[in-house]
Amino acid sequence: MTDGLPAELFASDEPEVAPVWRALGLPGLFDVHVHFLPQSIQDKVWAVFDQAGPKIGRDWPIRYREPHAHRVAQLRALGVRRFSALPYAHRPGVATWLNDWARDFAAEVEECLWSATFYPEEGVADYVEASIEAGVEVFKLHTQVGEFALDDPLLDGAWGLVEDAGVPVVTHVGSGPVGNAFTGPAYLRRLLERHPRLPVVVAHMGAPEYADFLELAETHKHVRLDTTMVFTDFFDGDAPYPHDLLPRLADLGDKVLLGSDFPTIPYPYREQLDGLLALGERHPGLGEDWLRRVLWHNGVELFGAPATPPGTRP
Repeated sequence: MTDGLPAELFASDEPEVAPVWRALGLPGLFDVHVHFLPQSIQDKVWAVFDQAGPKIGRDWPIRYREPHAHRVAQLRALGVRRFSALPYAHRPGVATWLNDWARDFAAEVEECLWSATFYPEEGVADYVEASIEAGVEVFKLHTQVGEFALDDPLLDGAWGLVEDAGVPVVTHVGSGPVGNAFTGPAYLRRLLERHPRLPVVVAHMGAPEYADFLELAETHKHVRLDTTMVFTDFFDGDAPYPHDLLPRLADLGDKVLLGSDFPTIPYPYREQLDGLLALGERHPGLGEDWLRRVLWHNGVELFGAPATPPGTRP
């Protein structure tokens, strides 16, 4: 499994992931929802999870707490050929620093999408424009953590630039795990009324407001959903995905992307895949063809293929 990487990088009980994508005839996995942050920020984020803070709401042990280089090696060993970093600004004044760090990280790790973030603050349009012109590949916004509205007037100029450039934005605006005054589908609905061409990827499929966000993906050409933590026992225990939505989800197969939330998950990476594999038993339209699109092809279509030949590692 490790292909020569140090065995201590991997838990002894780590389930194999490669058999899943190999059985589907895929070159690997394309995971659009992975986090890498500056270590000082990463430590603070993990401390919030360790304390089961008010925005977490439950015990959330983190399985993959290794240094950056170890986590990159883990993803490569699992067969994740393309992934994101997804920094997210939680207050004014930090976005440009996070963006600079993520730019350098992507330059060092060629499988990583060049990720960036922005926040409602003075000058946001300027640094968003600079990021777009420099070649950023994906933005991340987290309204629950940052406590801001997607349609905040300060963001309007930035949204216009992102819309025109067609850079996807992974957006956590669903009310899970703990909702607040800045979460819920109404914010995205209003934003899309003003910027209908925005390429939005709704994190966690919008949990727990699954039906509302599914409808937005059905009715807006450029809205997609990522699978992050959905269909796992940990997540479904609080907000199970409604069975009656599965036929519609099957019809939306070209707009669903694999997401995992690695490394901040309390279970092995394989559990995300097992949850998706089990969907085929619940609805025939969620079988192997659907899985191939979700685990690889939809990500490639949105972001492009990996720079290195599939199956190789730097």
